[in-house]
This record gives sequence, structure tokens and C-alpha cells, in this order.
Amino acid sequence: MKEKIRIGCGAGFSGDRLDPSLVLVERGGLDYLVLECLAERTIALAQKRKRQDPLQGYDPLLERRIESLLVPLLQNKVRLITNMGAANPLAAAQKIIEIARRKNVKVKVAAVTGDDVLDKIDPQDKALETGRPLVDSGPLLSANAYLGAPGIIEAIQQEADIIITGRVADPSLFIAPMIVGFGWSMDHYDLLGKGTVLGHLMECAGQITGGYFADPGKKDVPGMAVLGHPFVDVWPDGQGIIGKVDDTGGIINLQTAKEQLLYEVVNPYEYFTPDVIADFTSVQLTDLGGNRVQVAGGSGKQKPDTYKVSVGYQAFHLGEGEITYAGSNAVARARLAGEIVRERLKDEFPELRIDLIGQNSVHDDRLHQANTPYEVRLRVAGKSPSFQQASRVGEEVEALYTNGPGGGGGVRKYVQEVVGIVSTLIPRNKVTHHITLLTA
Repeated sequence: MKEKIRIGCGAGFSGDRLDPSLVLVERGGLDYLVLECLAERTIALAQKRKRQDPLQGYDPLLERRIESLLVPLLQNKVRLITNMGAANPLAAAQKIIEIARRKNVKVKVAAVTGDDVLDKIDPQDKALETGRPLVDSGPLLSANAYLGAPGIIEAIQQEADIIITGRVADPSLFIAPMIVGFGWSMDHYDLLGKGTVLGHLMECAGQITGGYFADPGKKDVPGMAVLGHPFVDVWPDGQGIIGKVDDTGGIINLQTAKEQLLYEVVNPYEYFTPDVIADFTSVQLTDLGGNRVQVAGGSGKQKPDTYKVSVGYQAFHLGEGEITYAGSNAVARARLAGEIVRERLKDEFPELRIDLIGQNSVHDDRLHQANTPYEVRLRVAGKSPSFQQASRVGEEVEALYTNGPGGGGGVRKYVQEVVGIVSTLIPRNKVTHHITLLTA
């Protein structure tokens, strides 16, 4: 049993920066590095890529991340835990082995699977968001259960250097090494609740070191171009201290920690994960100075009898067109352009959306009455069941070049197939994790 474990978080989403994780591995004194790279829509899109090519479906940045991290991980004896397997953890593990062989290094990789439950759900099951059958949303593309810590625990116990998963609840990536390192029981829910608090604080990487927190002149954060990502020192009683590598950018204090603690928390008394229902209401934060915050408290109760399932479906094709107007009367010209496009497309697109970016695209016009920008960009968007019809939106915006109003430029047009997401629940006994070990 260890006296202390240090876990770093080098990525908080799929497109996160690559360099902070390398800093953590080389200078952070870690035992474990977590890369949390999976969101609800991310895995549905990954399932689409896997359908097109059975060797794909893992995170698009996996190869670049492993290329830079593999040797430093092994040299510094840091274990990697990541959900970059997305829709295809086995293919991801095989790709890592391929990279290891090319670099002539020895590594053991564990792929944790079992989260893909598309063949185990009933399309008539109710969606949590709508109360209607899942299939009513559209043709189903994917269904992935949020697994918990047990699969990762098994992989650690089998001494895997790299553990790659599909859909696993974010805090579970962090509490698995705590459970192994400290010998926690899977039914000691108070400890699991404390570990979940720490995992939740860590899971978004640069958010707790000041990234998402920053607001110039109000909440200033130094060195944001070289923002450091966090690590947490954890003790057997579930207490932790969150910090970052010295001489990296960012800040860790009570404000950043409190904002992250409340992030995506609907009910702080009952934060559901596959491992525990955590209670955040007794958490105590103490600023130790020097970009260190101590975390104590938190508790938990018995885990739920079901797993949450993220279900992806084919929603629609989105057609978009953009054009810029600048100079005198720019806003009026942009509004006229939008009215022209609406008039021409109203019969084909009853839900057409027209935004003036810089004027009302995020907040509506009521908050912009005193704001008349010198330049503005018109965006028109409409959804359609077909690619061809969706293309009409961009075509009409492009036609504004010569059909007026005057002075428009910089047209861009796009069509993309949109994947929608709903959720449902599946009984725990219908889901089983599997471990596949590969060695180079």
C-alpha cells in the first residue's frame, strides 16, 4: 500500500494541447498520467469513423500524443490511463504497439472494452431527455455505457504500462489508481466519494489551472500561452492537494477550484458515477499558496443499479453560409441580406436561423441595443434530411455577392451531417468489461 500517489491530467478534451502532458511526464514526478479526451458527441462521431474503416474509431490525436509521450512515460515510470480508445480501444492499442515497435521500446498495453452496448439496448427504451423512445430521435448510430473503475483496476493489476479505454466516466479514470494504490474496497463509498471529488476537480485539465476561469481585468491569469495542467497528490484517507509544475503558466487557487468543483454538477448531494453516488456538500478547500489547494471531505453512498448510456443518432444535415459586411451601415446591410435569404428559403427551411456574429449570435438583440459594430458577419443556417437540400443555404448566401446588398465579402459555405445525442439507462448486469493485453 502506497503512502501517496501523484496523478496528472494532461488533456481535458479531444482537441486539447499536446505539450502540457509532456511537461507533466518529464517534470511532474507523476505516478500516473490521465488523458481525458472523450465527450458524448466525440464517441458517436468515432463510431461513424469506425463504420467506414474498422481500423479507425479511436481519438484523431492518439498517434501524435503517443509519439511524443511513449518514451518519456517509460523512462519516468509513469503509467498512462486514457479514454482515447473512443469507439475502438483495440485498434488504438494495436496502433500504440505499432509505434512502440517502430521506436524499439518494450511496453504492455491494456485495452478495456465492453462499453459498446448498441446490441443490448432496446430502441423503444425511453430517452432521459425526451421521455420518448430512443428511435424517435432518428436512426441509432451508437450506444456506449459509462463504465466505472473496475476494468482499469484490473489492467493496473496486470501491470499494463498504458491503459486505453472507450467510454468510462471521467472520475473513474482517476479513482482506479487510488483504489489499487491504497487498497480501497469497492464498497467503501465514503472513500470512493472523496476520490470522485478529486477526479472531478482534475478531469478538465487546464480549467482548474485558470484556463476557463480567465477573464481579463476581472480574473487575470498569468502565462496563459504556456498554461500548465494539474496534478493531484492523494493520500490513503482520500485527502488531496492539487498543484501544477513550477514555472508553468496559470493559477490554482480557491476561485479556480470552486468553479471546477461546481462544473456540470446538478445536484451536489448526489453526483452519480458508475462507482459511487458522491456527495460534494462537505468538501473543504484550503489555499496553501504557491498554486496549491488542499481538498478534504466529500462522501458517498452505494453506486446506482444502472449505467448511463450515451446514444448517438443521425439527426440531420446542417447547411450554413457566411458573409461579412463592413463600413458605414454594415449592420443594416447584413440584416437586409438575412431577410433576402429568409424570403427565398422560407418554404424549404421553416426553422432557418439567421445570426449577425458580433451583434446577436450568442445573446439576442435585447442585450445589444447600444452596440453598432463597424463590421459584422452574417451567418445563415438550416437543417435538412438531405445533403443536397442543405446545400441550398450556402448557395443562397453566396449569391448575395452580386444580388445585393452591396459590399459583402468573404463568403464561406458548409454542409455537415449532424449527430445528435440522447441518454438512457441500462441494467448493470447487462454490461461486462473485458481486458485485452498486447505487448511490444
